[in-house]
Amino acid sequence: MSMKVRATVDDLYQVPEHGKAEIIDGELVRFMPTGGIPNRASGNVYLSLRLHERAHGGGYAVADNAGFIVDLPHRDSFSPDAAWWTGELTMKFFAGPPAFAVEVRSENDYGEAAERDLAAKRRDYFAAGTLVVWDVDLLNDDVVKCYGGDDPDQPRIFRRGEVADAEPAVPGWRLPVDELFA
Repeated sequence: MSMKVRATVDDLYQVPEHGKAEIIDGELVRFMPTGGIPNRASGNVYLSLRLHERAHGGGYAVADNAGFIVDLPHRDSFSPDAAWWTGELTMKFFAGPPAFAVEVRSENDYGEAAERDLAAKRRDYFAAGTLVVWDVDLLNDDVVKCYGGDDPDQPRIFRRGEVADAEPAVPGWRLPVDELFA
């Protein structure tokens, strides 16, 4: 009988080429690099959050590939595509969940298995204490599905031509959906 060794935060620090990974069910799960269009979309969210941070404070904009350490039964970390952090900044991974997390779908984030995985990840975000999670689908008319911890199964929908928000996680911040495609 072989016993697997549970992955640790130290293992995250040792991911080769500083790649993107999360600890899920005790295993280090690496993620493929993002394609051009999803990367630009997450970058545009980060840029808008950064401008909001500078103008209003209240938290910190976080770009892709940051590690958030959590303590859940099946998950020890998150690495959203963009996020809003209201805790203390250190040189280490963020200690706790982001207030707001953005997950931008890549080309492999479609189909029944992907939908199950994304729903499970949202449940984990909310269990850890995240207030709002965006599921950004650049191939769908419902571009931004904004899930809140108060009603995690009923997203608010934002489409092209509309202005999305992340209330109450990022008070006063707004992003025109069309900016995701800029």
